[in-house]
Parts: sequence; structure tokens; C-alpha cells
Amino acid sequence: MSGVWVFKNGVIRLVENPRAEALDGGSHGPRKVLVHIPSNEVIASYTDLEQKLLALGWERYYDDPELLQFHKRSTIDLISLPKEFSKFKSIYMYDIVIKNCQMFEVMDI
Repeated sequence: MSGVWVFKNGVIRLVENPRAEALDGGSHGPRKVLVHIPSNEVIASYTDLEQKLLALGWERYYDDPELLQFHKRSTIDLISLPKEFSKFKSIYMYDIVIKNCQMFEVMDI
């Protein structure tokens, strides 16, 4: 079974032909997903993302209740994400990619 796991409205499902579905679904164009390169996994929740970031040396900050934040001691970098995964958009994905070169990529589905 091949395809891409898609998280939408709190439900995760396997899309076997994501390009066709993106075109059929229409007006918004292709959606973006964050992919963890070493495991080839699509990040489908903040739990998945947090596990990957912690393994890379990022630490969770709890200062702002409206944000999910991670800091890496060896850098000045800070990753700030909206509290709700449904608001996790491509701008946040690219921020993660830039701060974790060769570990994540953003793909169209």
C-alpha cells in the first residue's frame, strides 16, 4: 500500500493518489506537508513533530500558553508554532526545514 498520510480536521487518512485528490479538491491548489527525511514520515501531529525535534536536541519551552515552542541550546534558534495543529501552515514547515537542514522537507500533495 502506497500513498501519503493526510491529517485534516482531526482525522488522519491514507491518500493513495494525493496529486489527483489535490486537483479534484480544487481551488486551493496542492497542500503542503512536512516530511521527516530519515524516516520518510509525514508529520501528522505535534506529537510526531515533538518526538523528532527532541531527538535532534531541541528542548520544549512552556513560556507562552498560546504557542508550542522549541529551543536548541547550541544555537539562538527558536521554533514557534500555533497551539493547534490545524493551524500548522507551510510558513511554519519551512521554518523547521531551515533550522534542521537535511532532516525535514516540505512537499506538495
